[in-house]
Amino acid sequence: MSRLARKPVSIPAGVKVAVNPGSRTVNFEGPKGKLALVYRPEVGVNVEGSTVHVTMDPAIVGLGNNKAFWGTTRALIATYIDGVLKGYEKKLEIIGVGWGARVQGKKLVLTVGYANTIEVGIPDGVKVEVNQTMVTVSGPSKQAVGEFSANVRSKRKPEPYNGKGIKYQDEVITRKQGKAFGS
Repeated sequence: MSRLARKPVSIPAGVKVAVNPGSRTVNFEGPKGKLALVYRPEVGVNVEGSTVHVTMDPAIVGLGNNKAFWGTTRALIATYIDGVLKGYEKKLEIIGVGWGARVQGKKLVLTVGYANTIEVGIPDGVKVEVNQTMVTVSGPSKQAVGEFSANVRSKRKPEPYNGKGIKYQDEVITRKQGKAFGS
């Protein structure tokens, strides 16, 4: 049996969790927003007081990937509760002379050394703030924040020779020496 999945997930004050077993959804509501999780049919989820229990029929635990589904569902529930309570945040740095970003409606406009500006659509539930060359992406969904940050970073990945590009704030770019000329 899965050790992680057997542990109940506690619901902190200020967070509401509602389970709809008919549509296999768990709805989360907290100070940072609302989220909904659709869980697998092999797994059962129920709320008892201030805890969420993830269950599975012992007869099917050893079949296929069921044990992994059980643990993953419990981990996702814990992540969603943390997201609606505290939220998630990623910071991106834009490094390059004359490079920058700005928010224009529901789009993030990047000026990163190309002839044209690059526009990236901001998804619902994600908040983007720009302070000169620092882009802060935040929201209740860890997956949405991470996916949008990775999408923005992919528009101009940091290169190892000059260090220009879009990188995460805590990311370390290994620098290369480049070519050495004679004499």
